[in-house]
Amino acid sequence: MSTTSRLLKPDTSAVPAGAPPERRSPTGKAGARVRHVALPFGSLLLFLAAWQLLAASGTWSETLVPPPAKVWDAFVAVSTTHDGVRGYNGTTLVEHLGISLRRIAIGAGLGIALGVLSGLLMGTVGRLRSLFEPWITFLRTLPPLAYFSLLVIWLGINEEPKITLLAVAAFPPVAVSTTTAVTAVPASLIEAARALGASRWGVVRDVVVPSALPETLTGVRLAVGVAYSSLVAAELVNGLPGIGGMVKDAANYNNTPVVLVGIIAIGVSGLIIDGLLLRLERAVVPWRGRA
Repeated sequence: MSTTSRLLKPDTSAVPAGAPPERRSPTGKAGARVRHVALPFGSLLLFLAAWQLLAASGTWSETLVPPPAKVWDAFVAVSTTHDGVRGYNGTTLVEHLGISLRRIAIGAGLGIALGVLSGLLMGTVGRLRSLFEPWITFLRTLPPLAYFSLLVIWLGINEEPKITLLAVAAFPPVAVSTTTAVTAVPASLIEAARALGASRWGVVRDVVVPSALPETLTGVRLAVGVAYSSLVAAELVNGLPGIGGMVKDAANYNNTPVVLVGIIAIGVSGLIIDGLLLRLERAVVPWRGRA
C-alpha cells in the first residue's frame, strides 16, 4: 500500500523535461522596463558630464566647444522671443524644424513611393532589373552635394531642388531593398498560388507583396535616415527658414551653440520618427522575427 502510494505520488524534486518555463514575475518585468529607460538616461548624463569636463578643461575655446549651459541658452533663445528678437532669423526652432520636416515628408515620400514601385517591377521582371539596377547603384553611390548644384541650375533656388534632392536620396535604398525582397520570395509559394488559379496580379498582391513587406519597411527606414542626412545639403541654398538652413547660417557666423541646437533637433526628431516607423513595422508585419 505504501509502495503504491509512493509510486503514484508525483516527484516534485525535479522539473520534468519539456515543462514550460516559469513565467517572469511582474517585479522582473518592471525591473526590465526601468533598465530600458535608465540605461539611455544614464548614458546621456555621462555624455553631458564628459562634455562639461571637456569644455571646462580649456583645451579648446568656447567658440569651438561651448559648455552645455551655453547650448541650453541658445536653445531657449531660438525657441522664444528674446529681447525683441523672435527665434533665429525671425523664426522659432519649432517652425524651422516643421518646415524641414515638411520638405522631408514630401521629398522622401516621393522617393519611397517610386522606390517601392520600381522594386516591385524590377523584382518581378528580370529584364527591367538588368536595365535599371546599374543606374540605381550609380545613383546610390553619389553624395547629395555632387548633384545639388546641378539641381539648382535646372530647378532654381526655391523648394523644387530641395524636394528633388531628398527624393533622389531616398529612392535607392527602397528600390534596392524591395527588389531584393521580391526576388527572395520562395518559388514554392508562387507556384502554389498559380496552381490555385491566381492571376499574375493576384500572385503579386497576395504572395509577393506580403513576403517582401518586412524588407521593404526596413528600406523605408533607411531611406528616411538618408533623407535626414541629406537635409543640410538640401537647404544649403535659400534654406531659411529650415533647420538645415539655420545650421548652415549659424556656422557662417561661428555661432556654435546654435549649430549644436540644430544638430540635436535634427537627431532627436530623427530618433522619434524612426521609433514611429519601427512601431508601424511591428504593427504591419507582426510575424517578423518569429518562427
